[in-house]
Amino acid sequence: MAGATLRRDGDALAFAGELVRDAVPALWNEAWRALDGVRRLDLSGVTRVDSAGLALLAVLAERAGGATVAGEPAGLPELRRAYRLSPALSFRVGMTP
Repeated sequence: MAGATLRRDGDALAFAGELVRDAVPALWNEAWRALDGVRRLDLSGVTRVDSAGLALLAVLAERAGGATVAGEPAGLPELRRAYRLSPALSFRVGMTP
């Protein structure tokens, strides 16, 4: 089972470990409770992201009002391209297929 952690660091939610399907369910409630005032998602401690991790991050970024994303763990660039997400994990407007 993958391990992932989350902590509040000032205006950031700082993640560590692997943000993958097995780890994400345990992070939802904690992330949701810590979201007020978040401006950044710090992924510098994340080693890998899969589509479940991306879903968590995209929802958190949106609910935070467009939080910036720091760090680019393995899997994130490819998933962003596949889902046509901006570096801030929002949907890009006007992208061609």
